[in-house]
Amino acid sequence: MKERVPGSLLGGVLLIAGSCIGAGMLALPIVTGLSGFFPSLLVLFAAWGFMTFTGLLLIETSGWFYGETNLMTLAEEALGRVGRFVCWISYVFLFYSLLVAYVAASGSIFASISQELFHVTLSATGGSIFFTVLFGVIVYLGTAPVDWINRVLMVGLIATYMGLVGVGVFHIQPRLLTHVKISSILTALPVLVISFGFQNVVPSLVQYMRGDLVRVKKAVLGGGLLTLLIYLVWSIVVLGVVPFEGHHGILESYEQGQQASQALKAILGSSRITLFAQGFAFFAIVTSFLAQGLTLTHFLADAFRIASTSIRGRLLTILALFPPLIMALIKPEIFFQALNVAGGLFAMILFGILPIAMVWVGRYRQKRSSNYHVLGGKRALWGGFVFSLLVIVAHFLGL
Repeated sequence: MKERVPGSLLGGVLLIAGSCIGAGMLALPIVTGLSGFFPSLLVLFAAWGFMTFTGLLLIETSGWFYGETNLMTLAEEALGRVGRFVCWISYVFLFYSLLVAYVAASGSIFASISQELFHVTLSATGGSIFFTVLFGVIVYLGTAPVDWINRVLMVGLIATYMGLVGVGVFHIQPRLLTHVKISSILTALPVLVISFGFQNVVPSLVQYMRGDLVRVKKAVLGGGLLTLLIYLVWSIVVLGVVPFEGHHGILESYEQGQQASQALKAILGSSRITLFAQGFAFFAIVTSFLAQGLTLTHFLADAFRIASTSIRGRLLTILALFPPLIMALIKPEIFFQALNVAGGLFAMILFGILPIAMVWVGRYRQKRSSNYHVLGGKRALWGGFVFSLLVIVAHFLGL
């Protein structure tokens, strides 16, 4: 019998990068711009390094077990029922927080598209409702429709990103990149952390690579570096074009919950920038919404022990999407706050503290081992734990 070949390394790299890149990009330059481009590089590299580290820890833990695994099973095996419970709660609230952010941002995006393309005036509230119902139906239809539509949308996301960068780079003013406000440097940490969130796909990647943990490590490192490069270029373009203060500046955008593409469009005002900015925001929000909405629906189906493909399982789409819609309608400017909660609290527990705790218990108490071992020993784990606490503190300071 022919032995199955491990999955493509390039496919693994793109899976990691695709899991990271999404609607968080719309917030990233605004929150990093509060401290300035060069100070924000410190927290950008810190977040990338930390999330890569915890991703590698999950590769190690995945190597302890055979067969299909996920974060819940890994947490339960290493930490018992307490670990499973903490993972479950963090998972639910993380995805609810992300969906609140996406629905909140969708209102102004869809209102703008409606006006520009169809000359129909639509309020931000109407835009959020229309967005949630339209793409909620696609989530309800299941994995296959989401997969096919998401592929098309990803092409649009890449094309509009390249268009925005290609046009925006000619408008960069180097003096705008010199703004410095060290006191705001921690504000960006929670959003940066969630922008590098890929850990939930590591167990699936291990299966895709047929248990070849060295190849999984290369995919994680390659995908993380690709994401870092894309974020760096995006930040240079936005922060080199959008001033810190003034109408539609970084500070005003942050205070009003407006994302980066809107600021670019308002500052430059050209028809090409408007087209690329609106397209990029649309594709980023929709791809993220579809992925997270489907993930949360399947997670709830698993929690209630209902087949996700059954009518009852698909009706859980309402439970997944209705609460975020209500929250976004009550507080439309919640985009940054929701991402802050997602990254600064729940992602830190799920993608930070839990992997560190699992490796500590598995290595040093249960004496487990696999053919991949993350370097650094106990000092690295302690360092990661301290960084997790720092991000959580930054989240509460930003409330």
